[in-house]
Formats: sequence, C-alpha cells, structure tokens
Amino acid sequence: MKYVIQFSGGVGSWAAARRLVDELGTPADIILLFADTRMEDDDLYRFLREAARDIGAMLISVSDGRNPWQVFRDEKYIGNTWIDPCSKILKRNLLRKWIEKNCNPQGYTVVLGIDWTESHRFDKVVPRWQPYKVIAPLCEAPYLDKGQILAQLEARGIRAPRLYEMGFPHNNCGGFCVKAGVTQFALLHKTMPERYAWHERQEQMTQKVIGKPVTVLSRKRKGVKVPLSLRDFRLELEAKVEQEKDDWGGCGCAVD
Repeated sequence: MKYVIQFSGGVGSWAAARRLVDELGTPADIILLFADTRMEDDDLYRFLREAARDIGAMLISVSDGRNPWQVFRDEKYIGNTWIDPCSKILKRNLLRKWIEKNCNPQGYTVVLGIDWTESHRFDKVVPRWQPYKVIAPLCEAPYLDKGQILAQLEARGIRAPRLYEMGFPHNNCGGFCVKAGVTQFALLHKTMPERYAWHERQEQMTQKVIGKPVTVLSRKRKGVKVPLSLRDFRLELEAKVEQEKDDWGGCGCAVD
C-alpha cells in the first residue's frame, strides 16, 4: 500500500507524516501533496521544504493559479463561515482531482493531518473519499497536543512556521481565512496591518464586481445577521471598540 498525505504546510500534517514514516520504516511509499492558494505566508514555503526534507518523501505542489479573492470574483460570491468556494476550488477539488488522476484506490490510502480533537471531522470526511481508504494517524494514540508537536519539531531541528509564533491557530492563507472569527482578524490587523489592508481592498473590489455589499465577516444584531466589512471592522479596532477575545472561527478547508 502507498500513501498520499494532504500536506497543508501546518504542523499537524507534518506530525501525521512523521508518525506514518516511523511506523513504515521508510518514506519510499509516501507522497506529500500540497495545494497552494497563492496567498500563503512566505515562511510557509520555508517550512514546507524543511518538513518535506525531514520526512524524506516526494513533495508535489498543485495550484489552480488563482488566489481566493480571484475565485470570489469569478464565482460572484465572497466566502464566509458557512460557504467557502475558495476551499472547495483551491483545496478540496484540486487535491481530489490530482489524487484520482495519479493514485488508484486499490493501491493508495489518503492521509489527513487532523488530530484527535477533530475526530468528528474525520468521521464526516471518510464517506466522501470512497472508494479510497482514509486514515488520520493523529486521531490515534498516542494523542498529542500542539505543544507536543511543536516540541517534536524543535527536537528535529525544524523551526515552527512564524504564523504560529505570532499567535495564529493555523499556517494557511497568510493568516487570513473566510472561516475565521473576529479575534483572528483583529490579530491579522495587529501583526500585519499591510496584509489586512490588502484584504480590505480586495473585499471592496470584489463587492463592486458582485454588485452587492457582501462581506467575509458578519454580526448578529437583535437576532439578525448583518454584514461587517473589513473596513468597518478596522475602524472599530482603531477606535478601540471592545471585541470578542475568543472568536477564532475554524479553518478546515482541506476536509470540510
């Protein structure tokens, strides 16, 4: 049996690959498959190279050629917590297409980097991958938390992605995610204001293309969900308006 690992550029997918190699005793039958959204933090590519070198397996990158905002404009829809055309087109469909073209179901197992805290996601995704077998090594004992994984990285001489060091919960899309909550967007504005400003401009450009004031973020007011533009949220931050401290949202683009 051979294995194709959805190698996201996060520490979870590295840890899953590392565990699998240690169990197999060789990386010869493993492919590391990375889907590039063209909107990644530069340090992700450094980590990707070092992580792949540590695993010793072939690293393959695939890309649609567009970034998420270009997808939103083409689809006439801005992604949000509930619907994510960026993840569907730039991650899930792209990964699936490559795997179906290059890996037959009888000879390959699909490997995910999700861990035991996300086992509910694993249960949902397994039927969608039929006829492929799917495994998630980190959903099995010994159970590791992110701190333990980061310690393993350090022990193997690999520096963690800088977005983790900056406080972001994941290492994809340069700290941006349509599924993120206001806490993550506040962190993006605080740590990389120029990058936040770029997304703010992209949202405004995309609204003009769509012809509606649609937004990534939203809020409930009197039980009704209302749009919250990145511009308005920035103005709140600059005015020191109190924000929620634990609304991170959730990034699960490769499997959800």
